Amino acid sequence: MSFLLRRSLQAALTMLVAFLAVFVAIRTLPNNPVLARFGQHASPERVAREMADQGWDRPILEQVGAFLSGVFTEGDLGESFAVEPGRPIAQLLGERIPATIELALAASLIAAPLGIAAGIVAAVWKNGLPDIVVMIGSLLGVCVPVFFLGILLMSIFTSLPAGFRLPISMDYESATGFVLLEAPFRGEFVVFFAALKQILLPAVALSTIPAAIISRIARSGMIDVLSQDYVRTARAKGASRSRTVLAHAFPNAAIPVANIAGFQLGMLLSGAVLTETVFSWPGLGRLMVDGVQASDYSVVQAGAMAVAGTFVIVNFAVDAFAVWLDPRLRGSGS
Repeated sequence: MSFLLRRSLQAALTMLVAFLAVFVAIRTLPNNPVLARFGQHASPERVAREMADQGWDRPILEQVGAFLSGVFTEGDLGESFAVEPGRPIAQLLGERIPATIELALAASLIAAPLGIAAGIVAAVWKNGLPDIVVMIGSLLGVCVPVFFLGILLMSIFTSLPAGFRLPISMDYESATGFVLLEAPFRGEFVVFFAALKQILLPAVALSTIPAAIISRIARSGMIDVLSQDYVRTARAKGASRSRTVLAHAFPNAAIPVANIAGFQLGMLLSGAVLTETVFSWPGLGRLMVDGVQASDYSVVQAGAMAVAGTFVIVNFAVDAFAVWLDPRLRGSGS
């Protein structure tokens, strides 16, 4: 309990520092957001009035206090003035975040099993042909830019759709925003398979980097564990190779793999900007790009804060899962 409490306090402090850093960084940008909205020929009176209405003319500490008070008491993140003028940003985030979460989860469901399986195969046949193939594949997975891979996939698999979460012709209103997770429970299997087809290409493109990293971590951990005495003893007692690898070696190599897999999930949730832009996926990353292009700093600020908060929460969950896997970490402070 003390470990979780300590981690909770650290996560809360990290999130607060991240929020403050984003808030101050947005406020210190050289471009005036009012001029970006109304143009360079806006009258000084109109600029001053808009700055006062938004509270941007007040000292930075007062702005921070007012913003945090609005967030924690009312959930008020302000309004968009360019991306979707007049709409509360909290509503925009509520509409876009589910799309990003589903894309990140889909990419993780591809990356984690593929990376773990590749790492195990590479470790078992160390320095053999499977190991060489896995290492070359992981190197390519890290090096090939996501935007290039996305364009390549769309050029090759022209029969698969790209962009939007559902076909334009399909009329489906989601109650939660999580189309893939919600549709099967409502018996809408046609919607589910249509959404699955839509998400396939962006999920594959987004999964390449985490799959490559997970495979390397799994390979390294498995090579270390396979050299331990208890593994050799299991083999000497007649245990098959598959049982030795899966029942004896992999559980002890799973902790670093789980850590890096969770970390990569946080990166996917926060780093899907390029993928969402290439595939026109209506998620949080695309919303932030739209905010930057429209100089809608309030949207960019809220999106960056959502990304930071999501990353901190995911890493806290990963820490808790690692402690559950290995109780020795509870008293180590690791």
